Amino acid sequence: MEDREHLLKYTIPQLLYRRSLYSPDKVALREKDFGYWKSYTWKNYYSFVRKTGLGLEKIGIKKGDKIALIGDNIPEMLFMAIGIQSLGGISAGIYQTSLPDEIAGIIEYLDVTAVFCDNQEQVDKLVEIRSRIPGVKKVIYEDARGMRSYKSDKWFMNIKEIYELGDTAHKEDPDHFQSLVDQGKPDEVCHLCLTSGTTGLPKGAMMTHLNYVNMGVQITKVDPLEESDEYLSFLPFAWIGEQMNSFGVAMATGIAINFPESVETVMDDLKEIGPHFMFGAPRIYETIRSQIWLKIDESYWFNRLLYNYFIKTGEKAAQYRMTGRKMPAGLAFKSWLGKQMMFRPLVNQIGLLRLRRAYTGGAALGPELFTFYQAIGVNLKQIYGQTEITGIAYMHRDGDIRSNTVGKPLPGTECKISDSGEILSRSASVSPGYYKLPDKTEELLENGWLHSGDAGYLDENGHLIVIDRVSDVMYNNNGEMFSPMFLENRLKFSPYIKEAVIFGNNEDYVSTLVNIDPVVVGKWAEDRGVSFSTFMDLSAKPEVAELIQDQIALINAGAEQEHFKIRRFAILYKLLDMDDGELTKTGKIRRKFVLEKYQELYDALYDESIKDKKVKACFQYQDGQTAIVETQICFYTM
Repeated sequence: MEDREHLLKYTIPQLLYRRSLYSPDKVALREKDFGYWKSYTWKNYYSFVRKTGLGLEKIGIKKGDKIALIGDNIPEMLFMAIGIQSLGGISAGIYQTSLPDEIAGIIEYLDVTAVFCDNQEQVDKLVEIRSRIPGVKKVIYEDARGMRSYKSDKWFMNIKEIYELGDTAHKEDPDHFQSLVDQGKPDEVCHLCLTSGTTGLPKGAMMTHLNYVNMGVQITKVDPLEESDEYLSFLPFAWIGEQMNSFGVAMATGIAINFPESVETVMDDLKEIGPHFMFGAPRIYETIRSQIWLKIDESYWFNRLLYNYFIKTGEKAAQYRMTGRKMPAGLAFKSWLGKQMMFRPLVNQIGLLRLRRAYTGGAALGPELFTFYQAIGVNLKQIYGQTEITGIAYMHRDGDIRSNTVGKPLPGTECKISDSGEILSRSASVSPGYYKLPDKTEELLENGWLHSGDAGYLDENGHLIVIDRVSDVMYNNNGEMFSPMFLENRLKFSPYIKEAVIFGNNEDYVSTLVNIDPVVVGKWAEDRGVSFSTFMDLSAKPEVAELIQDQIALINAGAEQEHFKIRRFAILYKLLDMDDGELTKTGKIRRKFVLEKYQELYDALYDESIKDKKVKACFQYQDGQTAIVETQICFYTM
C-alpha cells in the first residue's frame, strides 16, 4: 500500500495542485444536472479553484477573511472553499436547512465577509436578514434562476462573474495564484466547522489543513482506497463527515467525488454510481433496510421463501466474517449460493454491489442491523469521533467487528479514560479549538487531551464502548444510574420505532415518548387491515400501541437491571424534527428543549392515574404558517 505520510506536509490547495500535475486527466468530480453527469478532471478542478480564488481576491477577499457556504452539495461548493483557502482565507459551512435567524447569528459570530449560496432559496434567507449582517460585503450565487430581480443590486454576484475576474487576473499575472498556494502552511486554520449545537448556538471548530489530510491518511491505513474508487457526496457539506471525505480522503487518495442531482434523487443516483465506500448516519441504513424489506414483502412467494432461508444462512455466516473466524465448508457454500441467487441481485438493485465498506456513526446501530448488512454482503462498520477530531477517531477493522463497540483507535490516535469515565483522545486530527471561545477551548483541550464529553470504556480487546454523554447520564430517585441514550438506541433497534426520548431523572421509574416509523408501521397496518389517514391517526391506533408495547416488553426482558426497565410510554403524534428545534442538524435529540416543549406529556407519564389526555398539537409548515390541532394521547403502563 502507498505510504501517504509525506502528504501531511501539504495544505489542501497544495495537494490539489499535485493531483492536477500527476493525474491531470483523471476524473476528480462528477455532478448530475438535468439527468446528465458532468465530469471535472483534476486539471479542471484546479483551474476552477484558481479562477475562483483569484476572482475572490479581485472583489477584496484577503488572507484571514471568511466565506460562508450554504446549499446542497455541488462542485462549486468545493471551488469556493478551496479557492478562499488558497488565499489564506477560511471557509465555513452552514446547513442548508438553517432558518434566517439562525444564519444571522452564525454569520455574526464567525465574522463572515461573503456568502456563497447555491440557489434563490438560500439567497432569499440572506435578503430577509440583510440589515443584521452588515459585515457581509458580497452574496455569490451559482444558480441564476429566479435571481433576475437581484441583478441590479451589487450586493449579489453570479459565480460566473467571479470566474471571469479570475481568468483575467491569471492572464495578467500567471504566477500569482501559485505563489499564494505555495505560501500556505499545514497547521493554518482553513475551515470553521459548526458543532451539533445541542445546547444552543453551535460553536465553530477551527479546522486546519493538517487535521483533514491526517484523517484522510490514517483512515486509509486501516481501509485502503484506490484512485479509481468512487464516492457519492450526499451528506450535508456543513457536517464534518462530508468535509472529512471531500477535503481529507479525496486529496489523500485521489478518489472521485460524485454529486447527486438533488437530495430527493440520492438513492437513484447511488445506483448509477455504484460507490466503493459509503458513509452515513444510522437512519440512512435503517431506511435502506426498510426499503429492502418492502421489496421482499411485495415480491413473489418463492422469492420470499428463498430470502427467508438464505437470510438465516447469511446471518450465521456473518458471525464468522465479523469476528474473523474460519467458516465451516458447508456454511461457506450455502452462504456463497445465497449471495449469488438472492443477495447479489438485491444489493445491485440498491446500488451497493461495488461497495467494499460502509461506515456509520453519530449514534449506535443495533446488532441485528449490523448482522443484516453483513448477511447480505454489505461490509457495514461503526466509526466514532466528533467534529473536533475531524469526524473519526475510532473504527472497526475487517474481521474484528463487534456490534456493541465503535472499534479501535485509528493509527496515530491515543485514547484514555479519565477518572470520571470520560473518553479522551489525542491525534494530529484534533482541532486547535473553537473560534473566539477561549474558555470553551480550554475545557475542550484540557491538559492536551481532547475531552469528548462522552462516557465510555475500553474492553479487554482494545475496543471502545461508548455509554452516553457524561452530562446526559441520569439517576433515578434511588440514586441508581442509567443511560438514556443507551435505552433510546435499544428502542430504535426495533424496525417499528424511528425515534425515542427517555425520561426518568430524579423519578421513580423510566418512561419514554416514542416516534413510530411511518413506512414500516404503515405497511404493518395495511397488511393487517388497519385503516388510517395521517401519521397522527396511525400513531393513535390501539393496534399500533399494542405493537409498540410488545417491542418495549422485549427490551425490558433483556434489561441488565430492574431500574433499566421502561414502565410507562406514549406514542407522539408527530415526528421529531430539526426544523421544529427538537433535533440538531445531525439528528441528535435536543433533550432539554424536548422536555420543555412536551412538559404536559412528561407530567402525564409520571402520573399513573392518567390513561389519556387531550393536547393541542402545533404544526409549522414550510411556508411558515402554523396550525393547531386537538388530539388525544394515550399513556400505557407496562
